[in-house]
Amino acid sequence: MDPSIKATFVHLAPGVPAVLYQPVQPGAKSHIGLFVMHADGDYLEFSACTELSKRGYSVLCANNSSSKSFNFNDGILDDILLQTKAGVSYLKKAQGINKVVLFGHSGGATIMTAYQAIAERGLAFCQGSGYIHKCPDKLAGLPAADGVVLADANWGQAEMVLLSIDPSVVDETSGMKSNPAFDLKNPKNGYRPDGAQYSPEFIRKYQAAVSRRANQLLKTAQDRLAAIEAGKGKYADDEAFIVPGAFVGANKMFPEDPRLLSRSRKAWPLLHGDGSVSTEIIHSVRVPESPPMKLTSFKFGALKTTVRNYLSSYAIRTTADFGYDEDSIRGVEWRSTYASPPGNAEGISVPFLALGMTGHWEGLAAEIIYDKTASADKSLAFVEGADHVYRPCTKCEKTPGQFGDTVKTTYDYVDGWLSKAGRF
Repeated sequence: MDPSIKATFVHLAPGVPAVLYQPVQPGAKSHIGLFVMHADGDYLEFSACTELSKRGYSVLCANNSSSKSFNFNDGILDDILLQTKAGVSYLKKAQGINKVVLFGHSGGATIMTAYQAIAERGLAFCQGSGYIHKCPDKLAGLPAADGVVLADANWGQAEMVLLSIDPSVVDETSGMKSNPAFDLKNPKNGYRPDGAQYSPEFIRKYQAAVSRRANQLLKTAQDRLAAIEAGKGKYADDEAFIVPGAFVGANKMFPEDPRLLSRSRKAWPLLHGDGSVSTEIIHSVRVPESPPMKLTSFKFGALKTTVRNYLSSYAIRTTADFGYDEDSIRGVEWRSTYASPPGNAEGISVPFLALGMTGHWEGLAAEIIYDKTASADKSLAFVEGADHVYRPCTKCEKTPGQFGDTVKTTYDYVDGWLSKAGRF
C-alpha cells in the first residue's frame, strides 16, 4: 500500500467489517470522510479506498452481511441500510471528520441512494402506497450524509434483475424448457457473433415478454407472501424464491446488440485521457459481449432468493410500454421500490455527483439518475474508455493506450468535485 496511507480495521457491527483508510499526514481534505460499500460485493480493497485516501480524504470501506467474501446468503435490503447507518455514524463521530459523503459503485448505488433518500425524507419516502415493499419503522432516524458520489452506478438491484429476466422461460420451476421465439442467439432474430443487430420487431416482442414475465413474478411473490402471513406458507417466516433465467449479469439483450443504450440524450462533459474535457452527446465505446446463455444453469442462470427478499430488493413494476432503445429506458415505475437509484434520487437534495464509464454498458445509467436527482448542486460527467471498475477498456481501443490512465482521470475528477471551495 502507498506509504502515505494508513489503514485501520473497524468492526462496525456483527458481520460488517470495515477498513478506515486515512492519509498519514492529515491535510485540508481529510475532514471529508467517504463511506464505500456495495450491495453484496467485497469492497474492503476497492480502488476508491486507496485512490481517494492518497488524495487526502478519509475513506471507510465496508462489507455488509451479504458480501460474497464471507456470506453467501442474501441480505434483506432493510438490514443492509441499518449497516450503512453504522458506517455513517462511525464517520460522523470520528475525530477530525466533519463531513460525510456516500460513494456508490455499481450495485452500491442502490444502497447509498436508498439510505440518503430515507435519511433526508424520513419514512414517508419509502412507506407510500405505490411501494411494492414498504420500509419498516426501524429505518426511522437515519443520520443523513452531506453528499453523494455515484461512479458507474447501475440502474439498481431491481432494474438489473428486470434487465436480466429471460422471457423464453416457459416453466417457472425449471430452466430446462424455453421458447425459441425469444432466443437471443438465433441468427433469424438478428444475432451475429460480432455484434447482434436485432430487428425492431424482435426487440419489441422480446421486451414486452420481459415485462409480462416480470409482472407475473411480482404477483407470484406477493401471493406467496400473503399465504405466509396467513399461516399457509411452506414456512412460518419466509420461503425460497428461485427465478430461472434471472441471474444478474446474464440474459441481457443490450450487451449483445451495442446499438441499444449506446448514447446519451443530452450533451455532457466527456473526460479524455489527455486531461481535456469536451461537451458532447456521449457515445459508448463498448464492444459487443456475447456470453453463453445460462438458462439451464442453477448456479449461473437462476436468481436464488426468498419471497421477502425478492419483494424488498429485486422486484420493480413495469408498464405495458416497457422497453429501451439507443438512449432511454421507458415503462419502469422507478418509485415502486427503493431498490431503484433513479427513484431514490428524487429524495436527495445534498450535493450529488454522477460519473459514467463509456467502456461499459452500465455507464448511461448515470444520466437517468442525474436527471431525477432533486439536488440543486448536482454534476454529471463521463470518462472516455473506462470500464466498469474505471480501468482502460483495452478491447474498446482503436490504438493502444488510446484512453490513457482512466483510473487517474476518474479519481482526479472526483477529487476536484469534492474539494471545490464551499461545497464541503
